Amino acid sequence: MTSELEFTGERFVPGIAGEIAHEHWHRYAFARPLCADRCVLDVSCGEGYGSALLAGVAASVTGVDIAAEAVAHARNAYAGRANLRFVQGSAAALPLADASVDVAVSFETIEHLPAADQPRMLAELARVLGAEGVLVLSAPNPIEYSQARNHRNPFHLHEPSREELDALLAGAFPARRWYRQRRYFGSALWEEAPASSRFDAWTGDATQVASAQPPAAMYFVVVAARTPAALPAGGPALSLFSDLGEAELARVDARAADVLRLDALLADRDAALDRQAAHVRHLEEIAAFRERVVVERDAQLADLNAVREALAAERDALARARDRAAAERDDALSALASAKAAQAALNDEAERLGRAIAAQERIIAYRQSARWWFMMPWLRMRLWWQRVRGG
Repeated sequence: MTSELEFTGERFVPGIAGEIAHEHWHRYAFARPLCADRCVLDVSCGEGYGSALLAGVAASVTGVDIAAEAVAHARNAYAGRANLRFVQGSAAALPLADASVDVAVSFETIEHLPAADQPRMLAELARVLGAEGVLVLSAPNPIEYSQARNHRNPFHLHEPSREELDALLAGAFPARRWYRQRRYFGSALWEEAPASSRFDAWTGDATQVASAQPPAAMYFVVVAARTPAALPAGGPALSLFSDLGEAELARVDARAADVLRLDALLADRDAALDRQAAHVRHLEEIAAFRERVVVERDAQLADLNAVREALAAERDALARARDRAAAERDDALSALASAKAAQAALNDEAERLGRAIAAQERIIAYRQSARWWFMMPWLRMRLWWQRVRGG
């Protein structure tokens, strides 16, 4: 039956897979024979499935839970059971009359109460049980449940140790039979037609086999009563439980198959990573070779640049020398042209002076002639006359 109640991680509801299912179902299966034809109280009944299981053999079952929504759900989900009812109430103040039940079961309840309320819960259980009544109670072993797993359950207010729980029970329930509950993985052999209730328990490996000792308890299950005579006789030394259809084993096998599948995928991924690593190493080798080529090329370029710079410097020096030579040549040509011009001027002056000298020589020669002396008075008269006229 599916449940409409939300799974909080603590209150078990049908439909939840995993070890929590086996643990809860097994406790009710273990208690069921003790409840045959008796009036039963299921403390902290939760969703109500356990109370319904017990009602299959009990004369009557009352499920009590402090959560109103759980009680309402259980009344609706398991309606029609004439010997089953659900009542809201606290484990430390049970809404039942004194000595009104023959068997009380309380699975994984006491740790949800503060340490101060736990004696009151056990006193209430003792109150509602008859003189020959039997209590079947479970509680987590804090050493294995919390400390060994470094786990803290936020719903647990106080997890009593075995010694604490034994002391809490001792006052009202002096007779106690302890069981250890833990998930178990192994192999089972059953006689097809059992002739006895004897059982073997072994542990070992490929090298040795020895008698198996009871494992450390993840949970303690206690069958308690006021007197040893009230304890049910012939209780089982070993109780095994497997879910109908072995759905949990199928789930575990499916998870194992999934692990194998993931291992195969992991192997494929590792192989791909190895190939990629080899490719990366190849690329790194190529990159290193390229780096060496680049370094060599850079060195060659540096040498070529040095030669080019030297040639450029030499070329610049030659250009400067050529410019100086051109300037000197231009200066020389300019000086030569100036010299030629001066020479030409000198030649012209010499020629002019030569002509002037020749003219003077002709004048002198003329004035020294008889004609000059003859013409002189007439020339002077002419010059005087020109002045007179001009004046």
